[in-house]
Amino acid sequence: MIDVYYWTTPNGHKITIYAEEAEIPYRIVPVNIGAGDQFRPDFLSIAPNNRIPAIIDYAPADGGAAISVFESGAILQYLAEKTGKFLPADLRGRTEVMQWLYWQMAGLGPMAGQNHHFVQYAPEKIPYAIERYVKETNRLYGVLDKRLADREFVADAYSIADMAIYPWVVPYERQGQKLEDFPHLKRWFETIQARPAVQRAYQVAQEINERPVVSDASRSILFGQTAGVVK
Repeated sequence: MIDVYYWTTPNGHKITIYAEEAEIPYRIVPVNIGAGDQFRPDFLSIAPNNRIPAIIDYAPADGGAAISVFESGAILQYLAEKTGKFLPADLRGRTEVMQWLYWQMAGLGPMAGQNHHFVQYAPEKIPYAIERYVKETNRLYGVLDKRLADREFVADAYSIADMAIYPWVVPYERQGQKLEDFPHLKRWFETIQARPAVQRAYQVAQEINERPVVSDASRSILFGQTAGVVK
């Protein structure tokens, strides 16, 4: 059993997808980021960057005390290494997966996140910022589309790389993108969308929270923080 400190965001979905795919028993610990739960001392003790997701593994592979892990990419890698699932053991296969996992962490996630912010949430519509991030998201979709032109999944076999990338493509319409423009990505997206474990993970999200993460009341909590200050 692991505890998954979770809210209904793309990064949160990554971990529930993995847990469902790998059939890991888990308990959801809701962290309502719109209400400021991410600043609770108990959560900060395992996630010092005050961001979801995080986990506590009560049965680590070394048999020692419980281990906490924060950052979604690190969690996926940790769980894959523990279970031996969805991360190849051979050098070349593992390298393929890890470079696409980090592509999502360093590229698609941050760029799509800024896209969401300036298109959906910024109080002032700044044309330059909107164009910048919508176009960069489009470029990254193109990179992914080309990668998928001759393979079923990002690193050949289904892996943690696919699980990391997929949730950031789910809100493609809000990102100003059309899947029809990226036929290989569209085929990959629909394949993952149809997986029973992925559907179960998104059903968990519906049970936890059906409201938008960002509201007028939550803006200052989500976007108004400085070092050591919770407004």
